[in-house]
Amino acid sequence: MADHMDALETRDAGTRAQALAAVLPRVVEAAMRAPAQAARLAGIDPAAVTDRAALARLPVLRKADLPAAQKADPPFGGFVADPPGSFARLFTSPGPIFEGERPGNDPWHMARAFFAAGFRAGDVALNTFSYHLTPGGWIMDGGLRALGCAVIPSGPGNTEAQLDLITAFRPAGYVGTPDFLKILLDAAGARDVSCVKRALVSGAAFPPSLQAEIAARGIEAFQMYGTADLGCVAYETAAREGLVVAEEVLVEIVRPGTGEPVADGEVGEVVVTVLDPAHPVLRLALGDLSAVLPGVSPCGRTNTRIVGWRGRADQTAKVKGMFVRPEQVAEIAARHPGVGRLRLVVTRVAEQDVMTLRAEAPAAMAEALAASLTAVTRLRGLVEVVPPGSLPNDGKAIADERPLN
Repeated sequence: MADHMDALETRDAGTRAQALAAVLPRVVEAAMRAPAQAARLAGIDPAAVTDRAALARLPVLRKADLPAAQKADPPFGGFVADPPGSFARLFTSPGPIFEGERPGNDPWHMARAFFAAGFRAGDVALNTFSYHLTPGGWIMDGGLRALGCAVIPSGPGNTEAQLDLITAFRPAGYVGTPDFLKILLDAAGARDVSCVKRALVSGAAFPPSLQAEIAARGIEAFQMYGTADLGCVAYETAAREGLVVAEEVLVEIVRPGTGEPVADGEVGEVVVTVLDPAHPVLRLALGDLSAVLPGVSPCGRTNTRIVGWRGRADQTAKVKGMFVRPEQVAEIAARHPGVGRLRLVVTRVAEQDVMTLRAEAPAAMAEALAASLTAVTRLRGLVEVVPPGSLPNDGKAIADERPLN
């Protein structure tokens, strides 16, 4: 079995730099076709942007700013030159943020992550990410089919039906959140799910305790870091030393709130450039914290490695694969005049993400607040009514109290 998908993954530094010098000017030029990008990059000569140092002089575009920009200039805020009809599929993610899927094979460049996780042509894979409105299911689907895998597009939830599918089709691979993989394994009972030998997980924390539990059940699970805007950013390999950055993107780690790159090993905000003129994304700051892991992976892949997720540079939290933002907490408050301060607390219980909305409100409002929480975030959560004045006056709308490891 080959260790690498292609020769791009093992290029030496000189060859990689030459390739970057060739593609970066084309990406900048393509991005500047969009009016908002042209304004943002005014005065920039695309031909001069040929390396990391030149790229670092371009302004950062913050993902957190996209919802407001898109609301003012729908659907893409002026940051995409092509009309909606030129895309293969169109989506919305929490925020809301509108995204389009480009036509073509594996448009979210996911195949490398699946290959590194051991998926191969002829495998059957159970894809439990959602195919409805959000792009998650399609992102994974494209990568699997690019490798020649057969995909069961099951989507999330409906545990009994999922187990029926496993029993019938005997998939070798699982794709989804690590939390839902545990739910399936726990619910299997006497049903034989031993066919599942490998997994690519994303969208939720995968702490060492859960990693050990999944491995003890005979499943090799690998992590993938990506977003709905970009597809795959980095992925775990058999070396189990950090995440290798996908060949199709360039990752910078910058000082939060700036575009200034930090030294290798220093924690900062993840900024991503997609090295594809057909999907030109330039220095998109994701709000996630990570760090470059110095050196080259023992697996032989020579691209940059990053450590896992190290928190958020802002208050946005990812819960069960969905982003929850401070603006959404504000929307819940706006739906209930008379409510006091709100704070959404995210914790981890029994290897599952749990969110609890603490509200300075009468007890009679708990049920209505819970309904609004589900409607606004698309996630179920608990509501804890607390006395007026008991929540801190610190401006924090979301408190992520999950352990980092």
